[in-house]
Amino acid sequence: MQGKTGNNAKTTVSAEVAETLLQEGWRKVDLHVHSSCSYDVPPVQTMHPRVLFEKARSQGLDFVTFTDHDTVKAYDLLGWDKERLVPGVEISISDPEHIGHTLHVNVFELDSEEFKELELIADQEHDFKSFIHYLRTHDLPHMYNHPFQFTVGDRPNLWAIPELIKQFPIVEYNMQNLTEKNLMVATLARKYGKGIAATTDSHTGGMGAVYTLAKGETFREFFENIKKGNSYIVVEGGTRQHLTKEWSSWIELIFSMDRQLREDYNFTTNVWSFDRLINFFTNGKIREFPRINSLTMKFFQNFSRSGLPAYIYIKTEKPLVSRIEEILNQIA
Repeated sequence: MQGKTGNNAKTTVSAEVAETLLQEGWRKVDLHVHSSCSYDVPPVQTMHPRVLFEKARSQGLDFVTFTDHDTVKAYDLLGWDKERLVPGVEISISDPEHIGHTLHVNVFELDSEEFKELELIADQEHDFKSFIHYLRTHDLPHMYNHPFQFTVGDRPNLWAIPELIKQFPIVEYNMQNLTEKNLMVATLARKYGKGIAATTDSHTGGMGAVYTLAKGETFREFFENIKKGNSYIVVEGGTRQHLTKEWSSWIELIFSMDRQLREDYNFTTNVWSFDRLINFFTNGKIREFPRINSLTMKFFQNFSRSGLPAYIYIKTEKPLVSRIEEILNQIA
């Protein structure tokens, strides 16, 4: 049973089918996971790379990678040669002259020296062509993350994205993103013969809720099979469900932090009013009263579980989805 990169390929399977494939020797991996080494992840013990590694293995992930934002500190903590651990990083690169907005790229199987050189290209040269050339010449597995998700303050160059997708071997189906965006990414990936990987992009330890299946005794073999389309993704549950669960977990984590740690922490749900309320209560004197703090946390968790914050976020993203659809229709 093999996936294909053709336009009519079926790349998604149910969890039941996935279990059968796993019994036949296929591998299960979540290629986009953050640990407490990322600036926007609560610096609590449950998010330490060591804790998350053991959790990932217990959940059946065959290879584990931490793709923290612009840092490889997780591997300094865990060791670079730990069995089943794949060194990875999510690098942000802005090329104002040729692209106009910031790209997020996951790079795997790199070492500390290669990371420093890539960081130099991204932070000082701001040259996407040099960046992608480095990845290719050093034969580093890499993936284009959430092509239609943009950094706050960016002016998205939507016309550039189809051309950018052509430059990558694999593009991401990101569960923090709207389903419509993911489906458009998947359509472009198939059109240009690119592999597709489903990820959680979890910042709260929820890795493996969705995942990619492929064969491979080594991570490199696994990645090559995704590139060739010999893979499947398991993405049961929609964006609203996954965001609701992620944000509920995030609320629990930040309410467990002490006030000093909280003041240095930066995370957003992309729902400004919701973020502002949480910041007010987690930074205020309420933290000095454990019972009130606990009740407030439960209130915000129930509010998040209602799905309303996720609904607001999805609603605010609809105009961008319409703009993307218009452009893709013009280049079809």
